[in-house]
Amino acid sequence: MAFIELKGATLDLPIYDVQGRSLKKKVMRMGRRNTIAEDNDGVIVVRAIDNVDLRLESGDRIGLIGHNGAGKSTLLRIMAGIYAPTHGTVSCDGKIVPLLDISLGMDENSTGLQNIRLRGLLLGMSDSEIQSKQEEIAEFCELGDYLDLPLRTYSSGMRVRLAFAVSTAVDADILLLDEVMGVGDASFMNKAKARLQDLHHRSEIVVLAMHANAEIRRMCNKVLWMERGRVRAFGPTEEVVSAYEAQV
Repeated sequence: MAFIELKGATLDLPIYDVQGRSLKKKVMRMGRRNTIAEDNDGVIVVRAIDNVDLRLESGDRIGLIGHNGAGKSTLLRIMAGIYAPTHGTVSCDGKIVPLLDISLGMDENSTGLQNIRLRGLLLGMSDSEIQSKQEEIAEFCELGDYLDLPLRTYSSGMRVRLAFAVSTAVDADILLLDEVMGVGDASFMNKAKARLQDLHHRSEIVVLAMHANAEIRRMCNKVLWMERGRVRAFGPTEEVVSAYEAQV
């Protein structure tokens, strides 16, 4: 059974390029009270995630809500193992697939087909798995002969369609999503939504960050409300979303 557990997870991010006494004072006066400080070397440190205790288990569909800068994306990156917590622990069981930057690992000078392999390997797929899914990925993204051309010849929409097709072909136990991405015209968007829904159903745990509360209500059975890097509330969807909306 898949799970993710965070115990006292805390993440401090140093900001090395803040120079000058007046600029430091401005940074220190920013709105995230008690989350910005100087370390012993005078480096500005932002506490991006602050003492989060959380356990997610099979069947959980978790929506992350909160204002911009609340720590939603950073929390997803800690869950994915991209950031190691400064304090506390993160443990999990199951294959985690983070769809946080769906174009990560793609190469401008490689062809579409080569990029299917590159992106697939980055997502933890084996060579044989990529080979078995390549035809289906190619058919879904609808790029035809362009798959034999370098990525640099693609429009931005074509790049996103290819990246989306590869990213959603993977089999995940734990799926992490940062906002729902736009992937082209209306007809392709409908295909993309259906494919994403299928990926949700195939995953044991889904965690998604988004600002559309209607979608959160539709897709999630629990909601985690983040505020200044801390957990403000965690519980049943309607209860937490209603409390959040009352505060906005």
